[in-house]
Parts: sequence; structure tokens; C-alpha cells
Amino acid sequence: MISVLSKMVVGIAGIALFAAATLGAQLTPQNNPAWTRPFPPFRIAGNLYYVGSEDLASYLIATPKGLILINSNLESSVPSIRKSVEQLGFHFNDIKILLISHAHYDHCAGSARVKQLTGARYFVMDADVPVVESGGKADFHYSASKEMHFPPTKVDRALHDGDAVRLGGAVLVAHLTAGHTRGTTTWTMDETQDGRTLHVVIVGSPNVNPGYKLVANKTYPQIADDYKHGFQVLKGLPCDIFLGAHGGYFDLKEKYERWKQGDRDAFIDPNGYKAYIAEREEAFEAELKRQEAGRQ
Repeated sequence: MISVLSKMVVGIAGIALFAAATLGAQLTPQNNPAWTRPFPPFRIAGNLYYVGSEDLASYLIATPKGLILINSNLESSVPSIRKSVEQLGFHFNDIKILLISHAHYDHCAGSARVKQLTGARYFVMDADVPVVESGGKADFHYSASKEMHFPPTKVDRALHDGDAVRLGGAVLVAHLTAGHTRGTTTWTMDETQDGRTLHVVIVGSPNVNPGYKLVANKTYPQIADDYKHGFQVLKGLPCDIFLGAHGGYFDLKEKYERWKQGDRDAFIDPNGYKAYIAEREEAFEAELKRQEAGRQ
């Protein structure tokens, strides 16, 4: 289990890394090799599987009526995701529903290709729909950043806060935890393992990216209030299995090593979840105070 102190160290290190690099450099696969580094697919619990890279997380939910995929990641990620799905014994073209954590290219650039290959229906939180369908050009912060653009993709269902996505007995609930994007979505579901019902939380993103204006933001005036609301939502969610849009959020590598050694409870980490959310909220509040004081 990850301690609060280690979570704080990771958070501080992450902030320092952000401050040390330029925005464009940070958000490219070339500067984040873990985004494209292959990672073994595996069963997390029940019918929930990991099919992402070392840091760009993708999740597969298997049901008798087909598969649900959360996060298509980069355009270049799709063949790797497909390989992982098939290594687990499933058919990629059985993906019926595609979901995302939020409308940044590192989580949704592959969506057009996934839809093309599988015919999956694409469900996106309503506030992120314009960004997805414009290929990133409607993003409140990155609209002019070509490196953040991606293939525009038609959304088949606009989701709203609290909506349930159902397929073959699986039920996922979409929680709006906006700020990082207008439609950042945290997914929850229940899985059963060894006779226990486990509450799963897949965190969308609580991070304040470099350059984000939390004060007097003309393109996203309510950004700070949305972050505050998002943290209240996250703190109120019951969590046994802590997951997220990036493997680094929940210490994927370390927990997977324990999982490989036979610890099937490696991803059960309610205290790690609480510590992560608390550290991210503290980082947000510190950045908000800095900007309110005019130290931008």
C-alpha cells in the first residue's frame, strides 16, 4: 500500500517536472516514453482488464453482450491495445462501446480508428463532445496547439453527470469531475472477486496542467469552481480498487509486480486513493492561491 508521504513525494516530483519543461515538450510521446512502452495485459478483478501501455491506461470490460473499452489513447496506440485485447483471448471487433477519461489526444486520438475497426458506439461526456468532434480545436486551452489535435470523431451518445452505461450486465457510472477538461469523467463500477463486491474508481484527471489559468480565464470562466466541485465528487466516491487515466496515478508498475507474485489484491488501495486525491487537491489549492496573488 502506498503511503501518504510517498504520494506527496510523487506529487511534488511531478510538479517539479512540469515546471522544468516546456508545455509542448511535456505532452508528446517523445518526451514521455512510458506512453508508448508496451505493458502486459492482465485481469484486474472480475471482468475488468488492463490493456494499456505503461502509462496511458486503457481498460476492457468483458460482458456476454460484447466488450467496453475505456480510452483509445494515441493513434499509434490502437494496434497495441488490439494486441492486448487478443492476448487476453477476446476479439477486438467485439468492442461495442468506447468511452474516454477526457478529451485530450493522449486518451482519445485513437478513437476514430477504434470506431472504424469495430463499429463501436462512442459515448463522451457532453462538455467534451465539441472537443472530440473538432479533433481538439475546440479545447479551451489547446485549441491553437497543433500537436494536441487528433482525428475528429463522431460521438454517438452525449453523456451527462451520473449517467449509467450498460452492456451485458455491466454498469459503469459517469461522474463529471471537470477542470482538467470541461468534461473530464471519472468512471465507477462494481466488480466481484472471491465473493466480495469491490468498488472500482477510474480517475479522469485532477491535474492542473502547466499554463492553465485558474483566475480570469476568459475561455473557461468557471474552471476553478469546476476543479473544486470535482474534488468534492472524488472525495465522496467509495473506492476499493484505485485506477486512473495514467498508470502513474495509481502506481501501476509497482502494483503489477505484486500482482505477478500472486497478490490478487494488489490493486485494492482505498488509502492510496484518498492520499492521491488529497495531494492533488492540495496542489490545486496552492496553484490557485499563487495565481490569485498575481504570481503567474
